[in-house]
Amino acid sequence: MYRERIADDVYVFTSGLYAQVTAGAIVTPEGAIVIDTLPFPNETRQIIDFLATRCPAGIRYLILTHYHVDHTLGASLFRDVPVIAHAVCRALLIERGPRALARAREQNPELAEVSLRLPDMVFDGGELSVRLGNKQVTLTHLPGHAPDVVSVYLRDEKILFAADVVTPVPIIVDGDPRQLIDSLKRVKSFNLENIVQGHGEMILRGEINESVNSNVNYLNRIMALVAGVIRSREPREALREYHIESCGKSRIPLHGLVQNFHMANLHALYERMQTDMVLRKVGLRLVAEREATRADAGKTVSVRAPKKKPAIATKKPSGAKKPARVTAARKTVPARKVGKAR
Repeated sequence: MYRERIADDVYVFTSGLYAQVTAGAIVTPEGAIVIDTLPFPNETRQIIDFLATRCPAGIRYLILTHYHVDHTLGASLFRDVPVIAHAVCRALLIERGPRALARAREQNPELAEVSLRLPDMVFDGGELSVRLGNKQVTLTHLPGHAPDVVSVYLRDEKILFAADVVTPVPIIVDGDPRQLIDSLKRVKSFNLENIVQGHGEMILRGEINESVNSNVNYLNRIMALVAGVIRSREPREALREYHIESCGKSRIPLHGLVQNFHMANLHALYERMQTDMVLRKVGLRLVAEREATRADAGKTVSVRAPKKKPAIATKKPSGAKKPARVTAARKTVPARKVGKAR
């Protein structure tokens, strides 16, 4: 587990064991607010032990940004600490939590000691503000990665714990790309210095717009890609040809796991577009826009060179040969391709 102080009394903890999952802590004289847990008990205990020495007032709240096990498995280790989440998160933990925990235990025996922990306090709406000591945080519902995701915004510090709304490659296996695009656009409306991604490294102020725009573009590309594959009646196996770089993303982040997430996105979209005709129409509209853009870029225009001024003959001394008459010739320049501005 890696710890980083990113502002006065604000810390980020990053898992060294799985997909660089992040958690956070906000320390105040009246106690600490913890944002998510790390996947494995020994990492979560390091957070608890650190705060025991750094924050004598103890941990006052644990916020769960969404119900996925890599962000919630350590919640049962925060004994007697109230847990805050969105109402949809609580419902999903009740519905899907036991099966998800059982699968996680099968894969990792060290998870035998953790148990399912439900939120104690929930909100059902767009926002919830929590004030503790000299800090105020705002929880904002931003679905898309999953139905229940909330971000945590520190207005004074201009820091957003974005959870899995912002990741090195968007993940929509359990969500909706249209909702995630709306949530990403909402992220740009915050006054921010830093974004803590749900996985991976922090995004600094000068990189925020580029990173968010890159994620929106990626989501539009994969919707168009999958809709095009379905329109061409290609089997799902054809998706293997479309690696992450073809959709504008690098495969380097998260130690290469982003390629796995990318392929999972494509397969999930392929299945969903078989029955969700509205989503397929969105993808086909994006296909049409891209085809129109390529067609526009292929058009050519003629470019005519400017006329040359006629040469002017000058007088020569008597006896000199009369210069040949000079006539300006019209020159034709071959047409070149010019893409239309969009």
